[in-house]
Amino acid sequence: MIYIGIDPGLNGAVGVIDKQGTPYVFDTPTMVVSGVKDKRVYHTTAMALLLKPFSTENVLVVLESVHSMPKQGVASSFSFGQGLGMWQGIIAALGLPLEMPSPQRWKKEMLADQGKDKDASRFKAIHLFPSLASQLSRKKDDGRAEALLLAEYGRRLRKGQ
Repeated sequence: MIYIGIDPGLNGAVGVIDKQGTPYVFDTPTMVVSGVKDKRVYHTTAMALLLKPFSTENVLVVLESVHSMPKQGVASSFSFGQGLGMWQGIIAALGLPLEMPSPQRWKKEMLADQGKDKDASRFKAIHLFPSLASQLSRKKDDGRAEALLLAEYGRRLRKGQ
Protein backbone atom coordinates (compact mmCIF):
# COMPACT_ATOMS: atom_id res chain seq x y z
CA MET A 1 0.00 0.00 0.00
CA ILE A 2 1.10 3.58 -0.69
CA TYR A 3 0.46 6.31 1.87
CA ILE A 4 0.15 9.96 0.87
CA GLY A 5 0.05 12.80 3.38
CA ILE A 6 -0.92 16.32 2.34
CA ASP A 7 -0.34 19.57 4.21
CA PRO A 8 -2.78 21.72 2.21
CA GLY A 9 -1.20 25.12 2.82
CA LEU A 10 0.32 27.24 0.08
CA ASN A 11 3.70 26.43 1.67
CA GLY A 12 2.58 22.85 2.27
CA ALA A 13 3.71 19.63 0.68
CA VAL A 14 2.84 16.10 -0.35
CA GLY A 15 4.60 13.27 1.47
CA VAL A 16 4.59 9.75 0.04
CA ILE A 17 5.60 6.44 1.61
CA ASP A 18 5.78 3.84 -1.15
CA LYS A 19 5.16 0.08 -0.96
CA GLN A 20 8.76 -0.55 0.12
CA GLY A 21 8.55 2.10 2.86
CA THR A 22 10.68 4.61 0.95
CA PRO A 23 9.66 8.22 1.67
CA TYR A 24 9.41 11.04 -0.86
CA VAL A 25 8.33 14.64 -0.44
CA PHE A 26 7.13 17.24 -2.94
CA ASP A 27 6.31 20.89 -2.32
CA THR A 28 2.76 21.97 -3.08
CA PRO A 29 2.71 23.04 -6.73
CA THR A 30 2.26 26.79 -6.98
CA MET A 31 2.78 29.48 -9.58
CA VAL A 32 3.55 33.19 -9.43
CA VAL A 33 0.78 35.57 -10.45
CA SER A 34 1.94 37.63 -13.40
CA GLY A 35 2.37 41.31 -12.55
CA VAL A 36 1.91 40.85 -8.81
CA LYS A 37 5.14 40.89 -6.83
CA ASP A 38 5.70 37.74 -4.76
CA LYS A 39 2.09 36.51 -5.08
CA ARG A 40 1.80 32.75 -5.44
CA VAL A 41 -1.35 30.72 -6.02
CA TYR A 42 -2.09 27.01 -6.17
CA HIS A 43 -1.24 25.36 -9.50
CA THR A 44 -4.28 23.10 -9.73
CA THR A 45 -3.22 21.25 -12.87
CA ALA A 46 0.19 20.40 -11.40
CA MET A 47 -1.49 19.31 -8.14
CA ALA A 48 -3.69 16.87 -10.07
CA LEU A 49 -0.75 15.61 -12.13
CA LEU A 50 1.19 14.96 -8.91
CA LEU A 51 -1.52 12.63 -7.58
CA LYS A 52 -2.73 11.09 -10.87
CA PRO A 53 -0.09 8.30 -11.03
CA PHE A 54 -1.46 6.96 -7.74
CA SER A 55 -5.03 6.58 -9.04
CA THR A 56 -4.29 3.04 -10.21
CA GLU A 57 -2.52 2.01 -7.00
CA ASN A 58 -3.62 0.68 -3.61
CA VAL A 59 -3.35 3.99 -1.80
CA LEU A 60 -4.57 5.98 1.18
CA VAL A 61 -4.49 9.78 1.15
CA VAL A 62 -4.37 11.61 4.48
CA LEU A 63 -5.32 15.26 4.06
CA GLU A 64 -5.05 17.51 7.10
CA SER A 65 -8.50 18.89 7.97
CA VAL A 66 -7.50 22.48 8.60
CA HIS A 67 -9.54 25.50 9.64
CA SER A 68 -8.95 29.20 10.11
CA MET A 69 -6.95 30.27 13.14
CA PRO A 70 -7.42 33.26 15.47
CA LYS A 71 -5.41 36.29 14.34
CA GLN A 72 -5.02 34.78 10.87
CA GLY A 73 -5.81 37.31 8.15
CA VAL A 74 -8.90 37.03 5.98
CA ALA A 75 -6.87 36.57 2.78
CA SER A 76 -4.67 33.84 4.24
CA SER A 77 -7.71 32.05 5.72
CA PHE A 78 -9.40 32.16 2.32
CA SER A 79 -6.28 30.85 0.59
CA PHE A 80 -5.90 28.06 3.13
CA GLY A 81 -9.52 26.97 2.66
CA GLN A 82 -9.18 27.24 -1.10
CA GLY A 83 -6.18 24.90 -1.02
CA LEU A 84 -8.02 22.38 1.14
CA GLY A 85 -10.98 22.42 -1.24
CA MET A 86 -8.76 22.00 -4.31
CA TRP A 87 -7.02 18.99 -2.80
CA GLN A 88 -10.40 17.47 -1.81
CA GLY A 89 -11.74 17.92 -5.34
CA ILE A 90 -8.65 16.44 -6.96
CA ILE A 91 -8.66 13.46 -4.60
CA ALA A 92 -12.38 12.85 -5.20
CA ALA A 93 -12.01 13.18 -8.99
CA LEU A 94 -9.22 10.60 -8.96
CA GLY A 95 -11.29 8.26 -6.78
CA LEU A 96 -8.60 8.02 -4.08
CA PRO A 97 -9.55 6.84 -0.57
CA LEU A 98 -9.29 9.72 1.89
CA GLU A 99 -8.88 10.26 5.61
CA MET A 100 -9.10 13.81 7.00
CA PRO A 101 -7.82 13.98 10.57
CA SER A 102 -7.73 17.26 12.45
CA PRO A 103 -4.28 18.61 13.33
CA GLN A 104 -4.98 17.80 16.97
CA ARG A 105 -5.82 14.18 16.18
CA TRP A 106 -2.82 13.29 14.05
CA LYS A 107 -0.36 15.32 16.14
CA LYS A 108 -1.53 13.58 19.31
CA GLU A 109 -0.47 10.30 17.70
CA MET A 110 2.66 11.40 15.88
CA LEU A 111 4.07 13.96 18.32
CA ALA A 112 3.01 12.33 21.60
CA ASP A 113 6.53 12.44 23.01
CA GLN A 114 7.22 16.13 22.26
CA GLY A 115 5.73 19.55 21.55
CA LYS A 116 3.23 20.16 18.78
CA ASP A 117 4.95 23.10 17.07
CA LYS A 118 6.50 23.23 13.61
CA ASP A 119 10.02 22.46 14.84
CA ALA A 120 8.73 19.37 16.65
CA SER A 121 7.26 18.15 13.35
CA ARG A 122 10.56 18.67 11.56
CA PHE A 123 12.57 16.90 14.26
CA LYS A 124 10.16 13.95 14.34
CA ALA A 125 10.15 13.64 10.53
CA ILE A 126 13.97 13.72 10.44
CA HIS A 127 14.02 10.99 13.09
CA LEU A 128 11.55 8.81 11.15
CA PHE A 129 12.94 9.60 7.68
CA PRO A 130 16.69 10.28 8.03
CA SER A 131 17.21 9.85 4.28
CA LEU A 132 15.26 13.11 3.79
CA ALA A 133 17.03 15.09 6.52
CA SER A 134 18.53 17.56 4.03
CA GLN A 135 15.03 18.32 2.69
CA LEU A 136 13.71 18.96 6.22
CA SER A 137 16.57 20.94 7.75
CA ARG A 138 15.24 24.50 7.33
CA LYS A 139 12.55 26.10 9.47
CA LYS A 140 10.45 26.67 6.35
CA ASP A 141 10.45 22.90 5.65
CA ASP A 142 7.74 22.35 8.24
CA GLY A 143 5.12 21.72 5.51
CA ARG A 144 7.27 18.92 4.13
CA ALA A 145 7.70 17.44 7.59
CA GLU A 146 3.99 17.56 8.34
CA ALA A 147 3.10 15.97 4.99
CA LEU A 148 5.46 13.07 5.74
CA LEU A 149 4.06 12.72 9.26
CA LEU A 150 0.53 12.64 7.84
CA ALA A 151 1.56 9.83 5.48
CA GLU A 152 3.09 7.94 8.42
CA TYR A 153 -0.06 8.58 10.45
CA GLY A 154 -2.07 6.95 7.64
CA ARG A 155 0.30 3.99 7.59
CA ARG A 156 -0.09 3.49 11.33
CA LEU A 157 -3.85 3.93 11.08
CA ARG A 158 -4.09 1.09 8.52
CA LYS A 159 -1.66 -1.15 10.39
CA GLY A 160 -3.79 -0.78 13.53
CA GLN A 161 -6.94 -2.05 11.79
